Amino acid sequence: MALTESQPLPDAFCSQHGKRRHIPRRDAFIDSLLIATVFATGPQTHHHAGHAFYSPDVTKCSPAQQKSRPYVSRQAPRSSRLRTQDDEPASSLTTTVTVTCMARTRIPTIHGTVFLHLYHNNCDNKEHLAIVIDPAQLSNAGQYSVPPIRSHSLDSVWTETETAEERLIRGAYVGRLTCESQQPSQPPANGPVPAPHDPAPLVRIHSECFTGETIGSMRCDCGEQLDEAIRMISQPVAVASSRPIPGRGVIVYMRQEGRGIGLLSKIRAYNLQDLGHDTVSANLKLGYKADERGYELAVAILRDLGLGSEQGEGVRLLTNNPDKVAALEREGLKVVERVPMDSHRSVGVTMVGGEAVSGVDLDKYLRTKVLRMGHLLPLHSP
Repeated sequence: MALTESQPLPDAFCSQHGKRRHIPRRDAFIDSLLIATVFATGPQTHHHAGHAFYSPDVTKCSPAQQKSRPYVSRQAPRSSRLRTQDDEPASSLTTTVTVTCMARTRIPTIHGTVFLHLYHNNCDNKEHLAIVIDPAQLSNAGQYSVPPIRSHSLDSVWTETETAEERLIRGAYVGRLTCESQQPSQPPANGPVPAPHDPAPLVRIHSECFTGETIGSMRCDCGEQLDEAIRMISQPVAVASSRPIPGRGVIVYMRQEGRGIGLLSKIRAYNLQDLGHDTVSANLKLGYKADERGYELAVAILRDLGLGSEQGEGVRLLTNNPDKVAALEREGLKVVERVPMDSHRSVGVTMVGGEAVSGVDLDKYLRTKVLRMGHLLPLHSP
């Protein structure tokens, strides 16, 4: 009905019989959906149904039923994170560990060339690493006095349609990759068996430490140990009745900051240390074990590199911690010798500054490692 000048405004909304017309709301079509949603939330009274749609269920907010949420780092041990999020028992976390080397590349260092391998796995979302020191990697001829340390998963054929360029880009090549030298690797096969007199490769399991490796923290010796491990593995190895052979080995770099508690909790533990705790009691105070690290993934990475299994080469383990040797052997790693970390102190790419590392905090940390964690280190008088 059109509104005319002669028609009063109230009459425009009345029918010809004088009754007021009903003008529907524009959102009236969703009334049934709103009503269904309200009653789906639970029992309602006829005069409070509308309020229930907006009001929270107070029983869910009562202190008796509200569950306390621990202060957990996103890098915390996987078992802790899953139990916190889903109340999943630790026993259900057991699974067959599988790892895949996603990429490999050459990295020049002051100690020589290393090859960085990046791994994915089926247990966590972290990208663990393997630093391979092996001069045989740079040989194009294929003649090795000892077997090269190569990733089986990287060299495998991933798809039937993969190209040589795809293999080169992910690092599945042999020799030195240049514009002139582009030789894709072949799928893994049974390699040469090491001679009885050939020393086993030197291996270190190293846990990530942002504070020690990146900003040169003197609360720990992690940056120095990483640099020293690269140096020691790179040293020539004496062989009976023969000239020394180039050093070879692997550093498995595990993303388990703060002995497995994560960087957030590690920072909080540092504050506890300033309040008088040592590195062990600070972890315990936060509800963690003294050492939350696991080594299943590290052993799986070494096996992918052809090391540590009964069929492959055994390893000489570079560590001052006898408990680490026992933990790795429980995971099935074939350890033929424990090699202590050298007390040699040198400045490398992981160190900040140009002087020898020393300090009150570092001495306290090293003393705790010896007295409370069983590490085999010389203690100096305070």
